[in-house]
Amino acid sequence: MNRVPKHPPRLVPFQKYDSPLWFVTFGTRNRSPILASQSVHEQFVSFALKNAQHGIAIGKYVIMPDHIHFFIRLAPDCKLGATVGFLKKSLSAVLNPNESAAPHWQPGFFDHMLRCAPSYSEKWEYVYQNPVRAGLVANADEWPYSGQIMEIRYS
Repeated sequence: MNRVPKHPPRLVPFQKYDSPLWFVTFGTRNRSPILASQSVHEQFVSFALKNAQHGIAIGKYVIMPDHIHFFIRLAPDCKLGATVGFLKKSLSAVLNPNESAAPHWQPGFFDHMLRCAPSYSEKWEYVYQNPVRAGLVANADEWPYSGQIMEIRYS
């Protein structure tokens, strides 16, 4: 006598995955070009390093004059929206009030959960080339406001 399984074979056993890897973008209010500076770059890196011990892993990033792209993986107890909010607040602290009055940010942010390694590579190549497409540098390696803080692999 053949028994019909209770669950389809693809569900048994349940496989656990790492925390999601997110691609995040957020921009300035009215697309104000206030971000491409050494002080913003240093604050971004400082935020990432300080919060790494709290389950926030920021990997590759590009800071453009009016928006920021980055990859992030969070511990299960961290919330993406709250983390982006704290990052925006941290960056606002170093923006010159004479050049840009608060509020500095467009409401919300764009996020995309990466589902495969090729998606990660494609997104990074697109983001990495942003300064070239914007006419800010001839070669992406010349853009001073990009890099990698932590190595995040898609697994």
